[in-house]
Amino acid sequence: MNYGSLALPLLALALAPLLPGIINRTKAIIAGRDGQPLLQLYYDLAKLARKQAVYSRTTGWVFRAGPVVGLVSAVAVLALLPLGGARAPVGFSGDFIALAYLFGLMRFFTVIAALDTGSAFEGMGASREVQFSALAEPVLFMALAAIWLAGRSSVPAVGGGSLSLSTIYSGLSVSTWMHSGPALLMIAGALWVVFLAENSRIPFDDPNTHLELTMIHEVMVLDHSGPDFAMILYGASLKMWSLGALLAGLLVPVRTGNFFLDAGACVLGLFVLAVFTGIVESVMARLRLRRVPQLLVSAGFLSTFALALILWR
Repeated sequence: MNYGSLALPLLALALAPLLPGIINRTKAIIAGRDGQPLLQLYYDLAKLARKQAVYSRTTGWVFRAGPVVGLVSAVAVLALLPLGGARAPVGFSGDFIALAYLFGLMRFFTVIAALDTGSAFEGMGASREVQFSALAEPVLFMALAAIWLAGRSSVPAVGGGSLSLSTIYSGLSVSTWMHSGPALLMIAGALWVVFLAENSRIPFDDPNTHLELTMIHEVMVLDHSGPDFAMILYGASLKMWSLGALLAGLLVPVRTGNFFLDAGACVLGLFVLAVFTGIVESVMARLRLRRVPQLLVSAGFLSTFALALILWR
């Protein structure tokens, strides 16, 4: 374990709820509204934590375990997550697979908790969630593989180590972009699609909608309340931070060797990413549900073509 990098999970735990606030403030400014406060999610979490959870008589231990396992999985991801050139506290060969399947565990318990209610409405959202995530996960794997190959091809001594996230992202630099810029742009586009899909943002889902036929993620958590719902919201913000860090670490190739400077540059990139997300949600409408798989498959082709382009070079 790299004890000096223990600050990275603590930073994420403290700042992750700020990302939805930046997105909402950006959307409010573009729309000419006052909008929510920047720290609204912090207020909501504190309010929900003081409430008492209400449970349906039809639910069992699975329903109560869903938010807990989801939050623990999201926190565990932070231990494997580098911030740009700043290495993660825990790293081992193949840890990117563990990261993907921690997200899968988080999703699985959210889905079965929704099914445990016995509601066909929540089952509909669970079905959509599983379908879209099954298409997004291969895109993530292909994109990370392409990033590793790009770093290894530009700086073999740096990018040729173990297949861990810290090694993969330490191989990125300005010279990597000069060597494989077009391929990295395609990878960034694919990761951007995964970021929006996995976080249920427009054009895949609208976190503010309550229309029955269009809800995906929100419909699965309708029966949760109090501290359980607070854990779900907090876990979702940590997931947004984690996926955003993968994209920001690619787009902000600051690798000075200074731990705080490298991590700070990636955090700044995360905030810019949140602003850009707010802009996208202000100028776009959500897609029809039958168009969502097509966009995810297109992202898969994009990452695969980027991988082939790097191998060809």
